Amino acid sequence: MENWFDVSYQSIIAISLSALGIYAAVILFTRIAGKRSFSKMSSFDFAMTVAVGSILASTILNSSVSLLEGVVGLAAVYLLQISAAFLRRFSFFHRLIDNTPLLLMDGPRILEQNLKKARVTNKDLRAKLREANIINLSQVRAVVFETTGDISVLHSSNAGEEVEDWLLKDVEQ
Repeated sequence: MENWFDVSYQSIIAISLSALGIYAAVILFTRIAGKRSFSKMSSFDFAMTVAVGSILASTILNSSVSLLEGVVGLAAVYLLQISAAFLRRFSFFHRLIDNTPLLLMDGPRILEQNLKKARVTNKDLRAKLREANIINLSQVRAVVFETTGDISVLHSSNAGEEVEDWLLKDVEQ
C-alpha cells in the first residue's frame, strides 16, 4: 500500500520514452494501414481497437514489455487488420468474421423475433427511437441492428416515402 505513490525519475523517463515511441508507432502504422484501422464497421475492427489499446498500455506501463516488443505486437495486429480487410472481399471469409445486420422494425411494425435474436429489449428500441427524434411510429421506415452493435433508425415524416432496396440489401429480414 505504501508503494502507491513511490516513483523514480528513471521510471518516469522510461514510461515517457515508451509512450512517445509506441504513440509514434501507432501513428505510423495507422497512416500505412489507413483510416479503417479504428473504424467500427465490424467486430474485427472493434477487436483491433481493443488490441491496440492493450498493447499501448502494456508497452507503456509494464516494464517487462520492451518498446521493440510493443512495436512488433502492434505491427502484427495491423497486419491482421490489413489481411482481414483484403480477405473480407471473399464471401466465405466475410461471412466467417462479420455479423449480418438484422432488421428490428419493418416500417412501424416491431419484429419481436428479431429483437430476441439480437438480445435487444423494447426499452432499448424505444431509447434509440427517441434518440432519432421519432415522435410517432408511423415515421419509422426501418430500424437496423448493425454489425457493430449500433442501431440505425431510417425515418421520414413523408408517409409515402419508402426506403430504397439498396440500403437494406444485406440486412437479414
